[in-house]
Amino acid sequence: MNGFFDARECQDADNREQRLLSQLPEFLGHAREHSSYYRRLLAGTAVDEITSRQALATLPITRKSDLIDLQQVQSPLAGMENEGAALDRLFLSPGPICEPECNQPDWWRMGRAFYAAGFRPGDRVQNCLSYHLSPGGFILDSGARACGCVVIPAGPGQTDQQLAINARLQPEGYCGTPSFLKILLDKAEQAGQRLSFRMALVTGEALPDTLRASFAEAGITVLQAYATADIGLIAYETRPGEGLVLAEDLLVEIVRPGTEQPVAAGEVGEVVVTSFNSDYPLLRFATGDLSSMLEAPSPCGRTNGRIRGWQGRADQATKVKGMFVHPRQLEQLRQQVAGMSRIRALVEHQGHNDQLTLLCEPTGEVPLPEPEVADLARVILKLGAEVSWVAPGSLPADGIVIEDRRPVPS
Repeated sequence: MNGFFDARECQDADNREQRLLSQLPEFLGHAREHSSYYRRLLAGTAVDEITSRQALATLPITRKSDLIDLQQVQSPLAGMENEGAALDRLFLSPGPICEPECNQPDWWRMGRAFYAAGFRPGDRVQNCLSYHLSPGGFILDSGARACGCVVIPAGPGQTDQQLAINARLQPEGYCGTPSFLKILLDKAEQAGQRLSFRMALVTGEALPDTLRASFAEAGITVLQAYATADIGLIAYETRPGEGLVLAEDLLVEIVRPGTEQPVAAGEVGEVVVTSFNSDYPLLRFATGDLSSMLEAPSPCGRTNGRIRGWQGRADQATKVKGMFVHPRQLEQLRQQVAGMSRIRALVEHQGHNDQLTLLCEPTGEVPLPEPEVADLARVILKLGAEVSWVAPGSLPADGIVIEDRRPVPS
């Protein structure tokens, strides 16, 4: 379809939503039957009743940060894979976390991100993500080939060799991190060489406007893809600066960090994904990344929802006076005080001592005196904290639950 990777990208948004929600009962039932992890997780769950986002939000979340411990108990994949899946590769990414791949066309669903970035059949692509123990190189490789491109598996590093490859094979496209593309540009400029790239799909790092502008000056149009080693493509840019369109075949939620509950539209929270992948089903999988939903559809014509992009990390646990403070502890405190809508912990350094202040936002009238909230906090956090009630609506909806203001040691 001209302008789109396939017709699903411009289907009616309500039809897409209802189709995905209608698949939930069968998907959950299949996962429970064929995965030992979900057999335990969904025991006693009436999966036939999970047909809405509200019902989905009642199910437990599995956090990426939990995978290390889960996989140590049951190697290699914690029993999350389909017991009948024909796995072709196992990766061991930093963490270490094990991820699988089934060697099927575009198993990671990256093709549409490449297509949106301008890649077309016959284009040569210099793939500069690593193929060593990490799925990153394979994820981009499969997406480029799904667009009919010819992939040069260059991997990262070895800049002199990369420039020689570029000069000889003249690839039209680059894929990899934006920082490595900048390294190649600078190295090429020093060598008096002009890179052949016309377009690039970058991932794995933030792309500042200044860096994007430097690429544009070099004649390279750069768009971003948001993908993880567990899920593959989650969202992708179609135009610079207009957010990232969600990939097909996913249900994406934004939840309050430290909880399992979705936030209000537009509020920053943790990206949680349900991926309808029968080989490696991921149900309410929390990525650890912060983002927020954009309410209006993309002006490019794609009808799926959009997220603003990467807005930080959800795992804000920090050590105060020798004790770890976790977002989930603050959520536990919030739930114990009826009438508290939000809470934010400020960690500061006064003299040579840590100072913890809890900013508490009420829904209306202050429901409980500050000393009583402090007593509850001491029980939950196992350390003392100052408590201050703030005006309703005054705490920013930026997804930050623990704000560490202590200076970073130089």
